[in-house]
Amino acid sequence: MQGFDLFLGAPALIQLHAVLAGAAIILGGVQFAMPKGTPTHRLLGRIWVAAMATVALSSFFIHEIRMFGLFSPIHLLSVLTLITLWQAIRLVRKGDIVRHKKAMVRLYVLALLITGAFTLLPGRLMYRVFFGG
Repeated sequence: MQGFDLFLGAPALIQLHAVLAGAAIILGGVQFAMPKGTPTHRLLGRIWVAAMATVALSSFFIHEIRMFGLFSPIHLLSVLTLITLWQAIRLVRKGDIVRHKKAMVRLYVLALLITGAFTLLPGRLMYRVFFGG
């Protein structure tokens, strides 16, 4: 199996996890480029938070890398992601936009870009999907 066929052969949970992470990367980029505080920004933010929470929660059922029983350091990042999502929502509801923005940028970089880069390491599914072998 190669590329997209390999992805389609993966368990449905991994497919959902990857698709939502990819969507969150794109949507997050759109959010950073858009005007802030608009109804559209708030709606897309809610969608992004739901996608991120689903990605983080689904990770607890993915066990490709096992370092501590069924889990790996990536699962610690999932816990941090869920905590930071909750904090970012609290901050924006309190009107602390500066800290809300910092939390969201941190999530985007740490939980999506850096963690996403680790999925492209040789031997991982996404590496095989994008680069073969």
